[in-house]
Amino acid sequence: MYVYDEIDRTLVAERVAEFRDQVQRRLSGELTEDEFKPLRLMNGVYLQLHAYMFRVAIPYGTLSAPQLRKLAYVAQRYDRGYGHFTTRQNIQFNWIKLADLPDALADLAEVGLHAMQTSGNCTRNVTADQWGGVAPGEVEDPRLWAEILRQHTTLHPEFSFLPRKFKIAITASEHDRAAIKIHDIGLKLRRNEQGEAGFEVLVGGGLGRSPFIAKTIKPFVAGRDLLSYVEAILRVYNQYGRRDNIYKARIKILVHELGIEKFAAEVENEWQQLAGGPLTLDDEVIADIRSRFIYPNYAPLPDAKELLAQASAAEPAFATWLANSVAPHKKPGYAIVTLSLKPVGAPPGDATAEQMTAIADLAERYSFGEIRVAHEQNLVLPHVAQRDLPELWHALEAIGVATPNVNLITDIIACPGLDYCSLANARSIPIAQQLTRRFSSAAAQALGRLHLNISGCINACGHHHVGHIGILGVEKNGEEYYQITIGGRADEQAQLGELLGPAVPFDQVTDVIEDLVEAYRELRAGPQELFVDTVQRLGVEPFKERVYATRQ
Repeated sequence: MYVYDEIDRTLVAERVAEFRDQVQRRLSGELTEDEFKPLRLMNGVYLQLHAYMFRVAIPYGTLSAPQLRKLAYVAQRYDRGYGHFTTRQNIQFNWIKLADLPDALADLAEVGLHAMQTSGNCTRNVTADQWGGVAPGEVEDPRLWAEILRQHTTLHPEFSFLPRKFKIAITASEHDRAAIKIHDIGLKLRRNEQGEAGFEVLVGGGLGRSPFIAKTIKPFVAGRDLLSYVEAILRVYNQYGRRDNIYKARIKILVHELGIEKFAAEVENEWQQLAGGPLTLDDEVIADIRSRFIYPNYAPLPDAKELLAQASAAEPAFATWLANSVAPHKKPGYAIVTLSLKPVGAPPGDATAEQMTAIADLAERYSFGEIRVAHEQNLVLPHVAQRDLPELWHALEAIGVATPNVNLITDIIACPGLDYCSLANARSIPIAQQLTRRFSSAAAQALGRLHLNISGCINACGHHHVGHIGILGVEKNGEEYYQITIGGRADEQAQLGELLGPAVPFDQVTDVIEDLVEAYRELRAGPQELFVDTVQRLGVEPFKERVYATRQ
């Protein structure tokens, strides 16, 4: 956990007071909604279909137990008793009243939480691998560098009014859990031949109306040059990015239109003016930030393999959960535990106030008081002793967050869709609920890793473009239809899915997905070949034939 200093606390408190005044002027009629809009957006407040939506920042997805308890309190006190965790490692509250927002912000400020830069045309919450600092084999904890970027970009005067929103993600492992290739800037930690930590820098990723996979513009930037190089990218974007067309304003369009070589050259020219200057990070600055990350005092523990084998034999359900939701830790005797927020028949990514409070308690008991938010809309306990896993599982089962479906077909990423969002064309949540019910059997779960993503509109908040199976809601003559793509992925081999064929109506979506699954069973080279690999090997046509042959 990073320990925030007095500067952070003062900034957050001042922002609360400023927003309280702005809300009062809106409520009194002194400000119109149009005048209030840019002010509320800078504080994470959207106006959606039924109410204001409030988005709270969770920098690089790390929460303390007191912070999660405070989020639970806000859900209970000001909302309808739940929150929605997003693909940007944030949390959203969908029913908060405008008059209550300053009090909610003030309550969050008590534990160092805020909503700055969770919306608007600025650098958004910097995200990172949810296993950062505990993943075996990582270069180092990527959250150190995410924190450096957070400090530099927060309320940065030059980058608070960009042509469009701007998103940065960091990973430090070979397997990319942060989806860096679908971000405006993706940073992959690596070491050069001299052992120096630095970054491969990718630019121009993003989904939405015009999806692109990010491309590498510099294979290695030393850690000391991270700020100056990121600043050079943002300056080029600020100078050349479109401001006359919202659909062409993202950096991905600029990179596409200039070409990656030309864009990289522009950045290099800009960077040469900054390199070696005040933005260079000296060792003392990096060491100071590193010293503010407090890591658990891990007790030396033996491997609990025999204990876990006995528990698995006694309770098969525990064995299933252990195999699915528990991952190796860099420290012997410890484990990383993913908590599924995707129970059968429920909205993906939601957690009730009671669940959040209970998870905070369990984090203090079993995970040194720390929780992580994954971009897949699940939670993680990153520091669990292996010997505590059976006891923890029982506790997680009791509060409904031990569904053993992590990375399986019912671990669905989905946006709120037309149930909440004023931009959506179709519902996402009911589709997800139907699919989790259809594929809740043990046989369906045995399909292996299969990522299913749903977006209610072309803005792609559900990342449907990079789902192994992607579902996009569209509107046709006032009715909800859904386009299906297959073969996408968001990891280190990121690629966009291919369109299967014509959109299908709401009541056929679940059957279409079942047809795809049955086609996969028949077409795969063997039980170990994943769905996405079968699509890669055979292409879309065999799946298309199976789906549409039954609908002619």
